[in-house]
Amino acid sequence: MLTSMLAEISGNLHVAVAALAAGLGVGMIGARASEAVGRNPGAATKILIQAIISTAFAEGIVFFAIFLVQN
Repeated sequence: MLTSMLAEISGNLHVAVAALAAGLGVGMIGARASEAVGRNPGAATKILIQAIISTAFAEGIVFFAIFLVQN
């Protein structure tokens, strides 16, 4: 019983750390994209596309963590 409880807690910690890291990553991506657009407004579309793709990859880490914990 104790072993299964510890395994469940450690699995939840993995998901929590992944979610925290993804949140920080998305925040950093947004901040850097805003700075880049401020420096070069003409490249806003290209910067936006790269920021959206990077954000999707950063958030995908959480899904990997959730699915790996489930198995």
